[in-house]
Amino acid sequence: MSTGSVPSVHVILATDADWLVDEVVAALGGPDTTFTHCRDGRAVAGVVKGRTPDLVILDLQIGTMGGIAVTMDLRLDESGGTLPHVPILMLLDREADIHMARRSGADGWLIKPLDALRLRRASRAVGGGGCYAEGLPAVDEPDVQADVAVAAETEASTQSRPKRKRRPPCSLSVRCGV
Repeated sequence: MSTGSVPSVHVILATDADWLVDEVVAALGGPDTTFTHCRDGRAVAGVVKGRTPDLVILDLQIGTMGGIAVTMDLRLDESGGTLPHVPILMLLDREADIHMARRSGADGWLIKPLDALRLRRASRAVGGGGCYAEGLPAVDEPDVQADVAVAAETEASTQSRPKRKRRPPCSLSVRCGV
């Protein structure tokens, strides 16, 4: 196999859990993949400045600075022009953490426990410039808008007080609803 035809991939993995490092490296590792492991969340921005990765994978809970705070830090540096945009995949502990991952600016997330298939699929999507939003139902925009309109009409006919204008629900079409 020629290594010249396969682009090398550099991944930053931020976690303080050894078992998670083992799972991610086993699922994504290969001859053309390199990893930088950060045990300290505060060090991630400096590592990104030193070598821009193809993908950053963040554990939600890192002892010193968790995945949410690291993501917000990277996005703040990006908006200030001191760092390029880096794709971020966050590893969540439970479905209730999705809201925080969306708000922080992560490009995708997985809910633990992990398996190699889902991890590879999410990494390819996020690393390729897309998103991977596990735990969110697929939204069909026209049907959602129709449902909102029907609900607004029903509410208007049953209540006599002034109505607030309804906002449509978030869409997955813009960076996974971020």
